[in-house]
Parts: sequence; structure tokens; C-alpha cells
Amino acid sequence: MNLRFKTVVSLLLLCFGLNTFGQESMRRWRKMNQVRNDKFDLVLPEVMRENNIDMWIITNREGNFDPLYSDMGEGYVSSTGYYIFTDNGGDRIERAVLGIGGYLLEKSNAFDYFGSSAELLEFVQTRNPKSIGLNMSKNFGGADGLTHTAYIELVELLGPELKKRFVSAEKLVSDFRSRRVASEIAIYGEAGDLSYTIAERAFSNEIITPGITTLEDVAWWMKEQQFKYNLESSFGMPSVYITGPNGVEATSSDRIIQRGDLLMIDWGVGLMNMYTDMKRMAYVLKEHETRVPESIQNAFNKGVKVRTIIKNSIKSGVTAQEAETSIYEALTKAGFNKMKAFNASTDLDKTDVIIGCHSVGNWGHGIGPSIAFFNPIRLNYVLKPTNLISIELFAYTKIPEWDGKKLRVPLEDDAIITERGVEWLYPINPRILIIK
Repeated sequence: MNLRFKTVVSLLLLCFGLNTFGQESMRRWRKMNQVRNDKFDLVLPEVMRENNIDMWIITNREGNFDPLYSDMGEGYVSSTGYYIFTDNGGDRIERAVLGIGGYLLEKSNAFDYFGSSAELLEFVQTRNPKSIGLNMSKNFGGADGLTHTAYIELVELLGPELKKRFVSAEKLVSDFRSRRVASEIAIYGEAGDLSYTIAERAFSNEIITPGITTLEDVAWWMKEQQFKYNLESSFGMPSVYITGPNGVEATSSDRIIQRGDLLMIDWGVGLMNMYTDMKRMAYVLKEHETRVPESIQNAFNKGVKVRTIIKNSIKSGVTAQEAETSIYEALTKAGFNKMKAFNASTDLDKTDVIIGCHSVGNWGHGIGPSIAFFNPIRLNYVLKPTNLISIELFAYTKIPEWDGKKLRVPLEDDAIITERGVEWLYPINPRILIIK
């Protein structure tokens, strides 16, 4: 066991193993409350005004909570309840809760008023907002928490005149979630440390014995670590897979890991409402081998060069689409080939590249600006300082031993956009891990 791993384990034991009488639960609750209060104070006023929304109503029903339920502080809903935010002018947004209660929510110090859901009409009429944002979205599930029947109920309660003021809060939700405060970033760094430590430990001889251990053995061990440290995930079963000349051979299955295999992990953990998304890569040495074959190492090095170009090309203040254009221009200038579609590699004697630098944060795939072909709407969003983003790429390089077929090298780690550009949130993947 190396020194770095001993240090990480010691910290984990301190945080998760030795605390008694709910100290770890309270620690996490206090940190999430800090995030909540900071975002209500610092982010909410600017995003409500940018989106021209005077009042934001988030509806929750017992057994069917809005995706922002954890962001708001949760609470007990007996039937239907509302978190309501009103811009009355000034520096502070009024925060009220109607029909939702409970110890943790009320002790959070995040809300100004707690009342009954029966007060909704009077509450809204008294404040007389010009626009009322509701979580309705045809593009993002995370901004589409208002159910059809809850919408009908709102119309019945508020009446036809107020109904005319209903607008989608889709962009507001994206902005509120994706603009980060320092307390959130601190949590994300902690989540990243846990995520990569577990992943790199999974790809070691502590867990893998060639010829015996299966892919699903590794995946279930990783799931057990999530259970042990009370971590969540956006992705279900960790993707532990083997790749070769014909692409992915098996994923989290009963396939036994053999010498000469090239292994990949794609996964992430959830900690205090913050979710990571990362990849790691390992090679299982053949008998008498002492290092990764030169051709595979070369392919990995090409991927690292692509990652550096991506990182250096992303700047704040431009749309994600503009950033994508700049990235591919820089990659082409450096001699790489832009692929037309995912897994559509060419016969060119160049490394083919496709990127998917998506938003991360409150899910493994977040809701903010996204430099990714699979998020076309959010390609039009402007990259802002504090946005969290996965620097994800797939680089395809020819392997002579594979008759010229290309190895897909997937690299992914999470970063933050700042005024200076892109900065990493934890130690990124520096190498192909070796299993002896």
C-alpha cells in the first residue's frame, strides 16, 4: 500500500469511519446548507433577472419530487407543496415554503417564511409578479419537474389571469444549477478525490487477479465502496469494460480478465448532491512484460495531447458552440482528424478525435452549457466562470499489432471554467494503470 493511498484511506476513515452520533451526517448537512444559502444569496438574484422571471414556483408532490428537491433542502410534503422565490427588488430574493416542512428544512436557515399550501393564491396575488417561472421543459428532464396534473392544479388554484403569466423556467434552472459557489466547488473536489481513488484502486492487483477476476467482480466491488462510504451515482452499475481491435468486447459482465487485456472504467460518484463523471484505463501485463506496449502507450499519449489542446482552447464568455469550433480548429492545426460521428473512425494515418465535454454537477451529465454534440440546445449557452465541465474525449489511433485497426482511448476528468480558462478539480488521469 503506497503512501498516497494510505493517506486517502486515513482521511476516509476519519470522515466516514470514526465519527459517532451522526457527526458525518451533520457535516454533510451543514455543507449542503452552506451551498444552499450561498446560491440563494449570490446566484439566484442574477439568474432570475437575466431570465426576466419575477417569481419562481417549484411544485412538489408526496412521492413525486421535483429534480431540484435536494437543492432546495428537501422536507416533508403531505400532499402538494411549493418552494417560492420572489424578486421584490433589492439584493435579496424572498424565499418561502408553503406546504413543506420538517426539522432539516426549517433548521437550514435558507427560507424566510413557512406557511400552508392553502395560502398559495393570496401569496401570489399579494406579490403580483409579472412573470411566474415553472419547471416545464421539453429539452431537459432536470428542468421538467412540474407534472401535468400539478400544472392543472396550479391553474385551478391561481386562476386564468395569473395563468397568462406562466413561463418556462428551463433556462433559469440551467443557470441556477450550473453557476457554482465556492462551497459547491469544495464538495465537488472531495467527490472527485473519492471517485478517482476508488477507480484507480479497482484497477490494481489488490482487486484484480488475471485469469480469475471478472469484469463484474470489479464493478460490484466499486458498488460496495459506494455503499460503504454512503455515495450515490448517476450511472447505476460502473462500466468496467475491455476493448480491442473490434472495439468494446464486454462491459461489467462475467468475462474473465486475462493477460494482455486493455481495461476501461467509466463511472462517477454522488456526494452531497454533486456528481462526478470520469474514466480510467489499465493494461494487464502479459507474462514477461514489464511495461505497456509501445503502440498502446503511443495511443494514450495522443489522447493526452488532445486533452491538453481542449483544456487550452476553452475560455469563458463564449458560447459552447464557439468553444467547440475553436477546439476542433486547434486539433486540426495540430494534425488530428475531426470525426464525423461517434465511433466513426477513419483509415487515415492520423488520430481521429471526437469530444463530448458536457456539463457536470448535480448529475453526472449536468444541465449547464455543454460542448458536446449530444446536447445541441446547450451548445448555444454561454460558458460562465464557475461552470463545471467534463473534459471528455475519444482519440482513435492505429495499432500496428492490430493490422492497423485503431484503439479508442477515452479520457475524461472534471474541471471548472474560470476567468483564466479551465482548471482541474482533482488529480487527473496521468497514465495507463498497470495490472501485473
